[in-house]
Amino acid sequence: MDKLALEKMAVEVRKGIVSSVHSAKAGHPGGSLSAADIFTYLYFEEMNIDPKNPKKEDRDRFVLSKGHTAPGLYAALANRGYFPVEDLLTLRHTGSYLQGHPDMKHIPGVDMSSGSLGQGLSAACGMALAGKMKDASYRVYALCGDGEIEEGQIWEAAMFAGFRKLDNLCVIIDNNNLQIDGAIDEVCSPYPIDKKFESFNFHVINIDGNDFDEIKKAFDEAKATKGMPTAIIAHTVKGKGVSYMENSVGWHGKAPNDEEYETAMEDLRKAGEALCQK
Repeated sequence: MDKLALEKMAVEVRKGIVSSVHSAKAGHPGGSLSAADIFTYLYFEEMNIDPKNPKKEDRDRFVLSKGHTAPGLYAALANRGYFPVEDLLTLRHTGSYLQGHPDMKHIPGVDMSSGSLGQGLSAACGMALAGKMKDASYRVYALCGDGEIEEGQIWEAAMFAGFRKLDNLCVIIDNNNLQIDGAIDEVCSPYPIDKKFESFNFHVINIDGNDFDEIKKAFDEAKATKGMPTAIIAHTVKGKGVSYMENSVGWHGKAPNDEEYETAMEDLRKAGEALCQK
């Protein structure tokens, strides 16, 4: 996909996020929207995957370590063809396979069940090590939250990945600077994030995580990096794309009411129309 096509798809992913959370009357829109461009690039450009064969052996693996942003992952999977887009409206409903957090047993395209913060990166390290041991071609991607990296297990996993030189592992930190209780540097600051990962023998790249040119350059650089894992620090806007949600901590884990839903969808409709004029 070219940049314009990716930007248009990111709007569709954001519509899926807002619609599913509104339908569920629960969920986490803020961090899903901030990472929507990352989800879009991974699933429509970066990863070697096949929606018709979700378990193919040589597929690239993805672990959503910050599992509460499942609405973003589900919207990307649905638009990529893993399951019907209309099923997004069943998010968190009784009997739906689209639970509040990713479930590898029931959702096509989900490689790891996640949601207990801090644990996903360890699972990704295991996948990457297995790939190394089998001399497999696949790469492993893990998306972590910047609040999540306050968890000690993240740094145990980082130490392991750096020591084992897992250059088939790419960690993305969604650095939107807000967690459930407020600004991350006021809750329990993980800054400087880049220097910390460098100290664990990672190749580190800082980018605007809502800019597809920078996203592409970073993932290309990660693939070209040998002998060490890569950490991409993606500086993003929480709630990106919805006017009243942007940079607002209150939208970490809250669903829009009917009026707020209409405003959000109008914002995204206008964004899509603007892209069509390019």
